[in-house]
Amino acid sequence: MNESLKVQPHHLERSAYLYVRQSSLRQVVENTESTKRQYALRGRATALGWHDDQIIVIDSDQGESGASATWREGFQHLVTDVGMGRAGIVMGLEVSRLARNNADWHRLLEICAVADTLILDEDGVYDPAAFNDRLLLGLKGTMSEAELHVLKARLRGGILNKVRRGEYRCILPTGFVYDEAGNVVLDPDSQIRETIAHFFETFSRVASACQTVKVFRDEGLQFPSRLHNQAATIFRPLTTSTAMRILNNPRFAGAYVYGRRRYRRAADGRKTSQRKRECGDWLACIPNAHAGYITWERFQENLGILETNGRGYEVARASPPREGAALLQGRAVCGRCGRHFRVRYAARRGKLEAWYVCDRAHGTRGEPSCQSIAGPPIDEAIGALVTEKMTPAAVELALEVRTEIEARYQEADQLRCRAMERAQIEADLAQRRFMLVDPSNRLVADTLEGEWNDKLRALAKAREERERGRKEDQLVLDDAIRKRLMTMTTDFQKLWADPGTPNRERKRLLAHIIEDATLIKLPAEGITKIHVRFKGGKTETLTAMNPMSSAQQVKTEPKVVELVDKLLDEHIYSRIADLLNEQGLRPGGSVRPGRGDARFTALHVAYLVHSYGLRSRYDRLRDRGMLTKKEAATRLGIHEATLVSWAEHGIITRHAYNGHAYLYDAPGPTPPVKHCSRWDRLADRAAAIMTAKASRSSDSIEGGAV
Repeated sequence: MNESLKVQPHHLERSAYLYVRQSSLRQVVENTESTKRQYALRGRATALGWHDDQIIVIDSDQGESGASATWREGFQHLVTDVGMGRAGIVMGLEVSRLARNNADWHRLLEICAVADTLILDEDGVYDPAAFNDRLLLGLKGTMSEAELHVLKARLRGGILNKVRRGEYRCILPTGFVYDEAGNVVLDPDSQIRETIAHFFETFSRVASACQTVKVFRDEGLQFPSRLHNQAATIFRPLTTSTAMRILNNPRFAGAYVYGRRRYRRAADGRKTSQRKRECGDWLACIPNAHAGYITWERFQENLGILETNGRGYEVARASPPREGAALLQGRAVCGRCGRHFRVRYAARRGKLEAWYVCDRAHGTRGEPSCQSIAGPPIDEAIGALVTEKMTPAAVELALEVRTEIEARYQEADQLRCRAMERAQIEADLAQRRFMLVDPSNRLVADTLEGEWNDKLRALAKAREERERGRKEDQLVLDDAIRKRLMTMTTDFQKLWADPGTPNRERKRLLAHIIEDATLIKLPAEGITKIHVRFKGGKTETLTAMNPMSSAQQVKTEPKVVELVDKLLDEHIYSRIADLLNEQGLRPGGSVRPGRGDARFTALHVAYLVHSYGLRSRYDRLRDRGMLTKKEAATRLGIHEATLVSWAEHGIITRHAYNGHAYLYDAPGPTPPVKHCSRWDRLADRAAAIMTAKASRSSDSIEGGAV
């Protein structure tokens, strides 16, 4: 009676909306009685006065949860039609069918009250505009939402209880499957197992996720990947994100874990904004719960390596080895502030030189940099230390390295064989499908034939890849590696200094020997102290000479300066330059790169005399009493030109002091006779010469007669 009074003629003029929903597809299939009861509400609408053609059924939300209206298109359509004034009544079996969220439910009540739309459930008809009815509907909505919370808590409690026992089944990563008994076992596909095992072995060797990806790329190996929500597994190139995900997944260590991430619901009601929990906050962590590819201890070590690689230049950083020449990359510690050195490279003299720089205080607080130390002397001292420690064990090391390399190549070849076997199986399967098809059905036959051809091409590519890999591995192992292993056996120092040895390998070897090295530069003494700390705790101190500065490298050696000082007593600049060049001496003390075969010149000698304050040859001759041209001509009472002529004919001695400049010996107590004219002087000189010749001739005749 009350229901009929609430239904007014203007309600009957509009449509009646029947909303049908169940929370899951399983309920839709199995709980058919609930579906029948919801569709039976059409009879209630007919009894209240609506015609069959006025009843609109909205059942597009079957299998959708009522926790939110975001993903329920049918409910959104219902709210829209109510707001447009098209609905006279909204029918649902119970409030929980319409919404299990108070926000969505009260929004519907508000719109129904404004639009004067009735609401019907299994208990009766309600008018949202009436206070009592609206209060009752609000209580029902609250109870519906609380019921959903109770159901979720009950289900969640059951799940967590199974999680604590390690029995709750989760989606397994690639490489694991559930057996018939529900236990987690390794994937029965040998190619998948061997590829994942090779992945962890490679990471243990290179200690870097990116380097592991590069190794797989260089070896031409594919990595298994399971398609989402599918049992099929495909092989594709390994990526860095995949490598990081595998290394951070404890399931590969045989541990059962649950609750590693925290999920939140966004405004649209979907799970987003996942955030990782710390290991201690996981809801379950059971080591050794099933078979794994690595041990739990190895998993923890891998996490430590990843954390160290991404830590940057912090204290206790041991970064993965790079291609640079700096041996102490990530292991050099400043002896003044205790921070780790940065490595910088500078192009000088046609090559890259490494420098260990501690400049964090300058970058953060504007303070002066602690130290800047050239790398080559440090690395040379460390290399000598390593060769000294490693030489006694070179033979054993060579055998171990050879065994490891051979095993690595065999494993890579085995993975290529697995890929070839898989391609063969797929080609045979495609062939069988093609052979079973009716030849007259060309539409299907052409498609299957194309698939067969694709599989055959993939098989041929896999065979070519395996053959190419075998040839490359055999070539490397037989030629280069064997020669270098023999060299290691006989002379480890020679192998260490070999330019063909990658710097990355040197650093890897160094990481097994040295924990860190503290560097203290002593500029006054021209040395750097190197305090080396070995893995076992033993320490050793080395000394490396600091390289000379550019000014020191071009500075002439003291012995050359002393030699120039002595030669100035008897020789001029040009002659001194010739004598220095004849002895193999060079400007700056040596032949420097970029300067060619530089040689001494008169200008070089003059520069040395001026730079080092040596007494010039002019001053030395003056100290010995020699006279200038003007002084000598005045003392002899002759013209300067006559003095030059006498010097040329040996009448008076002269000494060069700078090219064509001369100083003259002081005349004795009986100076040459002064003549009135130049012709008289020349005649006297000629007579003296003739007399001397005649005297020598008579002496020779008398000697012959005797």
